[in-house]
Amino acid sequence: MSMSESAAMVPEGRRALALWVVLAAQLMLQMDFLIVIVALPRIQNDLGFDALTLSWVPNAFGLAFGGLLLLGGRLGDMIGQVRAFRIGLIIFVTASLLGGLAQTPVALIIARVVQGVGAALAGPSVLALVMTMARDDAERAKVLSLFIAVSSIGASAGLILGGFLTEFLSWRWSLLINVPAGVVVIGMIGRLVTETQPKAAKLDLVGAITATGGSAALVYGFISAADGGWLAKGTIPSFVVAAALFVLFLRAERVHKAPLLDLRLLHNRSRLASLVVMALIVGMHFSVIFLLIQYIQQVLGWTPLFAGLAYLPLTATVFAIMHFMPGLMRQFPAKGLVAMGSFLVAVSFLGFALLRDDGCYFPGVLAPLLIHACGIALVLAPGTVAIMHGVPVEQAGAASGLLQMDQQIGGALGIAIVTSMYAIGAVPGQFSSGLPVAFFGAAVIALVAAIIAWSAVGLTPRPRAGGTDGIRAAP
Repeated sequence: MSMSESAAMVPEGRRALALWVVLAAQLMLQMDFLIVIVALPRIQNDLGFDALTLSWVPNAFGLAFGGLLLLGGRLGDMIGQVRAFRIGLIIFVTASLLGGLAQTPVALIIARVVQGVGAALAGPSVLALVMTMARDDAERAKVLSLFIAVSSIGASAGLILGGFLTEFLSWRWSLLINVPAGVVVIGMIGRLVTETQPKAAKLDLVGAITATGGSAALVYGFISAADGGWLAKGTIPSFVVAAALFVLFLRAERVHKAPLLDLRLLHNRSRLASLVVMALIVGMHFSVIFLLIQYIQQVLGWTPLFAGLAYLPLTATVFAIMHFMPGLMRQFPAKGLVAMGSFLVAVSFLGFALLRDDGCYFPGVLAPLLIHACGIALVLAPGTVAIMHGVPVEQAGAASGLLQMDQQIGGALGIAIVTSMYAIGAVPGQFSSGLPVAFFGAAVIALVAAIIAWSAVGLTPRPRAGGTDGIRAAP
């Protein structure tokens, strides 16, 4: 029996409840990367972090999450998506509890790493389960739009919730809030969603180690450049190690009988271009959140709560546009939507580059923020569709892991790259001094993404001899 036939047999009310339970978990996982950002000053004061190690509070989670997503996707295919989802959430919730109770910097960073491990196991199963709940192509487009909407607002929603919890309770509740929410989801998911058919395979441990290590080394290289300069001791060696590990990863995937990443997924030119664009735009999006939240608190003097609420227009705009995305994707080609979205993101950065110490939220921050929201919404939905289109059912978990790894590592890299550009123009004691260089550089990167999108997204590759690609092209 096919997945669509199984979904058709499930009562409508139960299927809708199952969908929202799974999406609630996705929202929780997506929020966790930046939910602690607004609380970093108080975390630093309470636990005694120094300026350098403090950056690992968000990055430890992002790197573990992004670096292990391919492994998490494969495990979901092997043991069943529901089982992988529940195990991952149990790990995530347990680590959230330990992080919320942490008394030392080391304890908190370890907890954040373990959170990322749990998220990496549960995250790929979310999209795979959402897709199995659809009964036909029309429903698949709707549930995919919901998934994208929840994912896209997760980061900014995390800032709002994190600001509220930090101001009225404690920064610890930005982690502890996951415990009751996760327990409810864990208890309900097994009763609402039918398990997928497990697929026997061997674990690609070499691929998992090299992918995770390469990602961590690459991000650390940019963090080192931002902190100590491009000639700092840890900068160039980190890039060398990252390059070596990625080469080993590609070689391992070519020879392994059950690789974490089936390289044939990358033979599709449209999918590969969409992955590149997604990484660039998501990276620049996270850099906006990272820099603006500091500008709003340090320069404008807003409290953590109001700093989080400052992103509410972005969240609301993205969610509103996502409502119309299925219709837009039927009327306009993917490359046009993604290219236009990337261009709008570039325009928003030009607006952010004008921020100064005597600036104000309206219109200085709000106007480019709304343009940015429109651009992000136009990129995420058609970009995700182009990446996932034509992926065989048996590779759904792996492809979902690839997509989310692309976003998580792109986000971590985006923050590291833009921060390193910020350091070029920064003057001690003047936070706004580094913003022009950082945001002009981000605008250039977004324009590159727009060119790639217009040139390659949605193009159908030539058939490979003997059908070795094995995967249909995106329309």
